Amino acid sequence: MKQQKVASEITGKVWKIVGAPGASLAEDDPILILESMKMEIPVSAPLDCRIVEILVAEGDTVSEGQLVAVIEA
Repeated sequence: MKQQKVASEITGKVWKIVGAPGASLAEDDPILILESMKMEIPVSAPLDCRIVEILVAEGDTVSEGQLVAVIEA
């Protein structure tokens, strides 16, 4: 299985981490939810995968392009 890193597409605050390491996700399932300009924006799995590691914590501020998770497909 090949590991892949997932990056945030926007700058925002990590509002909620939905997936935990070891969880299996289908394509487009949310990994975590960011809050930006009072909107909730999901960071979704780009393909069917398993979460290897979450690189941020709830409450963290992330920048556009920052790595937030490692997945394995």
